[in-house]
Amino acid sequence: MSEQAKLGKHPKALYILFFTEMWERFAYYLMVGILFLYLIDTTTGGKGFSQNIGADIVGSFIALVYLTPFIGGLIADRILGYTKSIFLGGSLMALGYFCLSVPGNTALFSGLAMIIVGNGFFKPNISTLLGNIYNRPDLQPLKDNAYNIFYMGINIGAFVCNFVAAYLRNEYGWGYAFAAAGVGLVIGMIILAINLKSVKYADIKKPVQAEDMPLSKIFSYVFLPAIIAAVIGWIVPTKIFGTTLMGTPANDAFIFACLPIIAFYVSLYVKAQGADKKGIGSLLFIFAISIVFWTIYNQNSTGLTLWAQKHTDRTVSSTTEKIAGSIGFLETVNDSPRLVNKVNEYMIDVSDNSPVVSTEGKYGLTADGNKIDTATKIVQVMGPDPYYNNVPKEEWPQGKDVKLANTELFQSINPLFIVLLTLFFVPFFDWLRKRNKEPTTATIFGMALFISGLSALVMVFAIMSVPSIYGFKAAPAWLWGTYFVFTISEIFLSPIGLSLVSKLAPARLTSLMMGGWFLSTSIGGKVAGVMTSFWDDFTDKKIFFLILVIAAFIGGILIFSRINSMNQILKDKTGSA
Repeated sequence: MSEQAKLGKHPKALYILFFTEMWERFAYYLMVGILFLYLIDTTTGGKGFSQNIGADIVGSFIALVYLTPFIGGLIADRILGYTKSIFLGGSLMALGYFCLSVPGNTALFSGLAMIIVGNGFFKPNISTLLGNIYNRPDLQPLKDNAYNIFYMGINIGAFVCNFVAAYLRNEYGWGYAFAAAGVGLVIGMIILAINLKSVKYADIKKPVQAEDMPLSKIFSYVFLPAIIAAVIGWIVPTKIFGTTLMGTPANDAFIFACLPIIAFYVSLYVKAQGADKKGIGSLLFIFAISIVFWTIYNQNSTGLTLWAQKHTDRTVSSTTEKIAGSIGFLETVNDSPRLVNKVNEYMIDVSDNSPVVSTEGKYGLTADGNKIDTATKIVQVMGPDPYYNNVPKEEWPQGKDVKLANTELFQSINPLFIVLLTLFFVPFFDWLRKRNKEPTTATIFGMALFISGLSALVMVFAIMSVPSIYGFKAAPAWLWGTYFVFTISEIFLSPIGLSLVSKLAPARLTSLMMGGWFLSTSIGGKVAGVMTSFWDDFTDKKIFFLILVIAAFIGGILIFSRINSMNQILKDKTGSA
């Protein structure tokens, strides 16, 4: 081991990639933190989509934004290299964020498409570049530590961005918040460009081996079938069964499109031999189980966002109101009559203070469970701010303005805990390693699944803490609790997952297998969106979160059932588990 590794000293390249990724994640989490809120907002210039449509769009976006790394990783491995791919992806994403700042559905969906494609080139390749830096034998012992430091940079950006988003959308509007994301990404690209010499040496494309499938065949054998499968998924289930399989045609299309890509990864395992076969097999096993974790993770942008907006007490103390309100971190709401966007072609009369909380067909469902026939097309739609849909009428502010904490601010809890707890866990695991007591990478991964399930269990208790979530607001402490528990699992699993890919993947397929890791993230994001689109169908919200608890516990059991073989494979590949 080199003197540098013994001293725990990391190369300059780590910190360059740290700040590049910090700004890129600042941009991404700013945008995704307010996207769902923007799509369903009816009072401050949002799109006014229904809750189901908003969840579908966000779930599809998260799914696709993590699906494209498969393509970007492949092109970087074979053609562009890693730094060129990072600059291409960063440029596309910046343009996408600026597009979101422009009104209109064309700009909205064009911007989302640019971000989806851009992330495919950026995300897997900056992680692969970092892995290449630490593939030197003398730096190998510092790899897990380096990924944890890198991950802390991600979460510094994710923490700060929500305050910027809250201030800009409160004071200037949604467009300025989205534009700030574009500015942040440009800053990250400038940092990388100025210091490119310090990371360029790690940009080494792996030579194509005789057993590797040519790029042209991958496009014809994988992407073309994926497109065809997506079309089939969009059309066929409705034609045959008279309904969709996963709630919407978009959901069915996504699941069908994933099948050829999954088959491609399985084919890599089937064709591989020796140590490569064992490494790829272990990664595919890890990818499959990780879907559960990423489903829980992406509740942050879907289910937990709804919980924070609709079911969490967001009122603040008078002191907080004076401080946070003066700098634009609080939104103003009241229960005065307001004009609400129409739903489909029908307009709902709620002037009798029976707020409509969801719609189905030509009917609106009020807070007390009564259906309103909307076919009368009443000209004016009136009602309180949606925050009061789940508050007894006697507790409404009677026309007075009330300051509430912006919903997206709750999304800064997770990255705040990431930064704080990383400062504890990195030196703690260093301390264990020096005493030869550090858990193996696979053990840490399995522990993370169980802990993520416990975080969902906290939400079950949150629901039980109030007589009814349709008439009472739960304490914000429950969100702090669930994020605290989940953050421990995230620190254990997410950076370790990146490290596992770097350790187990054949050298020539590193970026491609990194794309497989993000494919599991993609599917988890889509499942989170699908679950949230059925939020109102879960009359007992405990069932929603108990599904996540049970799935996570099963995943943890499966990991530990193969712990010995996974430890041996890691030891054979890297010399340590």
